[in-house]
Amino acid sequence: MHADSAGTGNYHLGAPPDRRTQEAALRRGYDLSALRARQVESVDFTRFDLLLAMDESNLADLRARAPEAVQKRLKLFLEFAPEAGRIDVPDPYHGTARDFDLVVDLVERGARGLIRELAR
Repeated sequence: MHADSAGTGNYHLGAPPDRRTQEAALRRGYDLSALRARQVESVDFTRFDLLLAMDESNLADLRARAPEAVQKRLKLFLEFAPEAGRIDVPDPYHGTARDFDLVVDLVERGARGLIRELAR
């Protein structure tokens, strides 16, 4: 199994995650320092069995770029965490440390739900 992360936009290409993201993740034991931003590529639609978007805007971007045959493999990440009570992972960029911690909470919930689904 292989997982990767990519953005729908081309800003921050090659840059590490935001310092505040790294700090929030590190408080939970996740070291993101080796990650570098990349943009979704056409080959990603065939390389991966599932493409997850963090919010509806990014999902719409993926849907606009994806071939018809791939559309059913595009989902919102938090579809795997209905207990989160929301469908979008918010962008904490203009927020506080608490907002970055919330994102880590939501990503952990989504990841646990995704793992449960893949185990079926």
